[in-house]
Amino acid sequence: MTLQIGEVAPDFETETTEGRIRFHEWIGDSWCVLFSHPKDFTPVCTTELGYMAKIKPEFDRRNVKIIGLSVDPISNHARWSADIQETQGTAPNYPMIGDPDLSISKLYGMLPASTGGTSEGRTPADNQTVRNVFVIGPDKKIKLVLVYPMTTGRNFDEVLRVIDSLQLTAKHRVATPVNWKQGEDVIIAGSVSDDEARRIYPEGWKAPKPYIRIVPQPQA
Repeated sequence: MTLQIGEVAPDFETETTEGRIRFHEWIGDSWCVLFSHPKDFTPVCTTELGYMAKIKPEFDRRNVKIIGLSVDPISNHARWSADIQETQGTAPNYPMIGDPDLSISKLYGMLPASTGGTSEGRTPADNQTVRNVFVIGPDKKIKLVLVYPMTTGRNFDEVLRVIDSLQLTAKHRVATPVNWKQGEDVIIAGSVSDDEARRIYPEGWKAPKPYIRIVPQPQA
């Protein structure tokens, strides 16, 4: 069963490289990025984990916690971390979930519920659908789901851009247009009537069409 945007992210208790956690409790009042991997010691994932470690301060600045998941045991994660440090220059500085019984991968719809056995003996190709990015809000609801093939490295700069949009639009009744970046103009949400919009934006807006009402990005 595929998880949908707006659903509550399933809660779980598990071991990580930074100790045992209850997922919802660990998120707390923060945002969260959960990103998954089909196997330890895979080349594309190695580059991704290193890059996430490098840009972690950007997530911290946005009150976003990062957590990785790979189907192998956390004892393997420790050895993989050394390889990531050696090849990428930065080791993971966030927790990594071990999912050797595949329970979380199945809970999040990344593997069929009927999948049997453990991670032992499974190849990356067997787990190729465990390549998701979930952005979860402080309300524990799923805000974004991205699914990547094993051969394509993920764009975590895009994840940051989306988080900027999600946090802005959660606070203000606006939407962000194509390729929007922090500081650029936004669109007044369709749920806001023109009368309401005049109160919120007394200086008015640009409207190439009545349903496209463009204003400067609201300040925090």
